Amino acid sequence: MPVHMKKSAFLEALLRIMDDKHHWAWEYFSSGRLSKAQLKIHFQHEYAVYVRDFPVFLSRILGTNPPLSVRHMLAENIYEEETGGLSLGQSHPELFLTMMEGLGFRRRDFERAHLLPAARTYRAWLEHMSSHRQWVIAASILTIFVEGSVKDREEILAPPENKHPEDIESIISLHPLVRYHGISPSRMDLIRAHQMVEAGHRHDAYDMVVNYTPPTLRQSVLTGVKKSLSLWLNYRDAVAQACGIKPLS
Repeated sequence: MPVHMKKSAFLEALLRIMDDKHHWAWEYFSSGRLSKAQLKIHFQHEYAVYVRDFPVFLSRILGTNPPLSVRHMLAENIYEEETGGLSLGQSHPELFLTMMEGLGFRRRDFERAHLLPAARTYRAWLEHMSSHRQWVIAASILTIFVEGSVKDREEILAPPENKHPEDIESIISLHPLVRYHGISPSRMDLIRAHQMVEAGHRHDAYDMVVNYTPPTLRQSVLTGVKKSLSLWLNYRDAVAQACGIKPLS
């Protein structure tokens, strides 16, 4: 990427990568095709790979002393992830485990999960990059890629808006875990918390990376995010294989 490329082109390059953050196994999840045993494999990996320690990853970035406005955005995100202080008063890892209990799983099954090799590789990458000496490279991987999704383009191109409680409850009622797996909506506070705060966090993530990445580091950021996508897809392929599923024809 030329160092003179404008911020708008850099943003578009990031969004193009995120446009590909979609794995074919999602079709099984979103349509209720997975059994409870398959769901357990999926969620055990999600918890151990990044959910449990995501606030720690963010704290490492904060510890590199980025600019003050970035520190504020990171601190707010850490505060919410670790305490739920901006939403429902419980940490996101705790809300995740509450959701898992709603599926009938035991907490201890998530603390001692055995990770597949591809999952360990992806986790090791996150560990390594969260401590990168260039804070903006770490932030691009953790706040844009890990927290983001294939929906990033539509989310960040629209102004962040607080959802009304009734809109959030409608989203909960349509969630695959509620629709197909019988989980009580009362166990879905993780999704509620995400709906309450994530729109702002998505805008913060792109704001800090796009506006604070020096032109000379833009290619390094894109390279890191692309590698994250590649490792993530390998990880999701391995989990799908462990679940015994293949792409739908």
